[in-house]
Parts: sequence; C-alpha cells; structure tokens
Amino acid sequence: MDVRWSVKPVAWDDPVGVELRADQEAELLARYGQDTEPGAKPTAATISVFLVVSDAFTGEPVGCGALRDLDEEAVEIKRMYVVPKHRGRGAGRAVLAALEQTARSRGATVARLETGTEQPEAITLYERGGYDRIDAFGSYVDNPQSVCYERIL
Repeated sequence: MDVRWSVKPVAWDDPVGVELRADQEAELLARYGQDTEPGAKPTAATISVFLVVSDAFTGEPVGCGALRDLDEEAVEIKRMYVVPKHRGRGAGRAVLAALEQTARSRGATVARLETGTEQPEAITLYERGGYDRIDAFGSYVDNPQSVCYERIL
C-alpha cells in the first residue's frame, strides 16, 4: 500500500464518515440531478466494514469505502468516495485495496460494485483495478444509469 495513505476502519456513524458520505451524496445529486440509488441504502446494520482513508502525513480524511455482504462468497463495495481535490493521487486505489484485503480476510471470493454512467473517474478506477464489467445485479437491474463490475478476489 502507498505510504502516503492511512486506511482504517471506523464505525458507520463516525462523524468523519458521516461527513464524507454527505459530501458524496451532494456530488452525486449535482451530477445526476436526483437520487438515483435503487434499493435500500446502506446502514450500520447492513454494512460489515467501513473504512476511511486519510493523508498519512497530515491526517486529513480524504475518502471512504464500505463492504456489504451479499452472500457467503460475495461482497458489494459501497460508498467509495474520494474528495475531489485528492483524486488521481492514489487514495481511491488505497481504500479499494484495503476493502479487497478485508473482504478476502472475511472469506469473500468475489467483490461486486455499482457505479454510475456520470462517474467516469470511478469507472476508470475500477477498470484499472482489475474489475470486469458485468450485467447489472440486484436492485440495479432496471436502472439505466447503473454500471456494474466484479472482481475475483
């Protein structure tokens, strides 16, 4: 992992995580003009792991990501977000790698995720990270703005 970034688990209701998720929601609302997430939103009860990535030198929180268990073998990556001014510097890759490692350590063999058509930065991150595009799954099936990916862990 890049020593520039520090990734640590925090509670779902940790104030830093709450703020990062609120920033993410505001950005997505601006991009799409509405809430486009189908299905149930993640909660403390449905998220098994929530990570915050911070600048290792300043301690500034710059992003987050979560895991939601789909079944005994698969997890869904949720709430991946990096503050815009920190994008393109490896923070997203750091939190994604930590989520994958955590999923493996919990016995998962596959990671799935959904992003949107108006999130080219996310699409690039996942494709460069070895994720393959798949047919929409779960509550994303009928959402034309959903782009789904999978990676064998």
